[in-house]
Amino acid sequence: MSVPKDLRYTKTHEWIRREGDVAVLGITHYAQDQLGEVVYVELPDAGTRAAPGEELGTLESVKAVSELFSPVGGEVIAVNERLTDAPHLVNDDPFGEGWLVKIKISEEPELLDAAAYEKLVAEESQ
Repeated sequence: MSVPKDLRYTKTHEWIRREGDVAVLGITHYAQDQLGEVVYVELPDAGTRAAPGEELGTLESVKAVSELFSPVGGEVIAVNERLTDAPHLVNDDPFGEGWLVKIKISEEPELLDAAAYEKLVAEESQ
């Protein structure tokens, strides 16, 4: 399982990569593996306001529907439009081409580093 060291993580298995005052958001390798093949992604419109922990959208797989939660507060400034026609990118490249939204950060709570996230996943996997 891949857990990039340069990202921050949530207990609900989202990741963010900071790019200045913007957070690029996606779901972790562990989350996409638990979901199975993602077949549909519902994301917010650009301009949507998000609060930390607030539901932003859903990911539908052959196994289940899972909510996407915002790790940070701010305004959605971009959505990965490619996922409309290619939701499998969430599975194929969750930390790259499978990113979900970009949020201009106005509030950033404490998030997990890679080591803390790996520990969380190990505990959940037992």
